[in-house]
Amino acid sequence: MIEPIQSDSLRDIFIQKFEKLIFSGYFKIGEKLPPERELARMLGVSRPVVHEGLVNLVSKGLVTMTPRRGSVINDYRKDGSLFVLTSLFEYSEALVSEKLLTSMLDMRMLFEIENAGLAAKNRTEEQMEKFLEIHTREKQVDPENLTQIALLDFKFHHLISIASDNLVYPLLLNSLKQFYISLTKKFFSDISVIPWVFEHHGKIVRAIGEKEPEKARKYMEQLLLHGEKHLRSFPKK
Repeated sequence: MIEPIQSDSLRDIFIQKFEKLIFSGYFKIGEKLPPERELARMLGVSRPVVHEGLVNLVSKGLVTMTPRRGSVINDYRKDGSLFVLTSLFEYSEALVSEKLLTSMLDMRMLFEIENAGLAAKNRTEEQMEKFLEIHTREKQVDPENLTQIALLDFKFHHLISIASDNLVYPLLLNSLKQFYISLTKKFFSDISVIPWVFEHHGKIVRAIGEKEPEKARKYMEQLLLHGEKHLRSFPKK
């Protein structure tokens, strides 16, 4: 059960630690990092662990490594890849989390309303069966089982993204899944919202089934606005 920490594990720990140093602002955008040997000493790991970790951060767009010139912190908004999102969502400092919440809610308003309209145009009969199956399970779920409710909610929105016939947004949602589940569990912790949300899911499903894009967009907008208002009503920690 207990095994020595392997070098890959140390590398992952280094990556997580270094990402926090970047997101917290300890290392500034454009700042040149100390040499790898010095970073290894500061963080108590070997130089190969530092090098492998930095290579991983380069692949995410967080760092640029230049031979004989060293490593520099990038502006992840300009250079970061989709993989940075997962790291950002795991970093939970208050200021970043608040900005992430606003960014995610804005993104959902931008994409999901149109996705609902596209789903009403492009959905297949097989996808309609899956919509009805999810909605049936929503009616039967224990309102105290927040994890199951959040998972069903994710599956509902993810299926809309697939039914829209857009190749990119389902993958984007998958990359946000961990943060999405955490956020919706908080939202559904007030069980009084559950019936309203599931009723609106039913309205969206009917609009998609009847191939009425405008109704699907309208109900999705109502759903997202309701969710945003309710989430922002929670006291800030």
